[in-house]
Amino acid sequence: MHHLAGEYECKLDDKGRLKLPLQLMRQLSPRGAVNLTINRGFEKCLTMYPDDVWEKVVAGFDQLVYFNEKERRFLRYFFGGATPVSTDAADRVSLPRPLREWADITKEVVLVSMKDRVEVWAKEMYQKMRDAEMDDGEMSALAQEVFSKRQSAEEESA
Repeated sequence: MHHLAGEYECKLDDKGRLKLPLQLMRQLSPRGAVNLTINRGFEKCLTMYPDDVWEKVVAGFDQLVYFNEKERRFLRYFFGGATPVSTDAADRVSLPRPLREWADITKEVVLVSMKDRVEVWAKEMYQKMRDAEMDDGEMSALAQEVFSKRQSAEEESA
């Protein structure tokens, strides 16, 4: 199980390749090459899933029914952009052009660790989102709300 941490500013090269920072590579795989699936995120970003995490995400969709219109639309949207990639000898991954265009990624990006996956944001878009989302007081209130709901759910199931 991955427990990723960190926020990294990076740049794409002219071929749309992203060099993963050494600190992130060490977290993803201490042995070298990394296999990932890159997909559209829920916000205007991309999400990179290590293979073991991708398998768990996909397994979570097993109960969705193709014959249900909403579920079919979600499956189409979610899996339509999913692209398997591997790091090369220089720890780079190619970000597919359609996904880069969808997320408005051109040159500068921010990689944001999200527990077991990594979001890839256009730097400008990430800064706007982060600045608009919350200040320190809002973060404290959000943490309290999220964790108190989780604690209440755990107490109910006990």
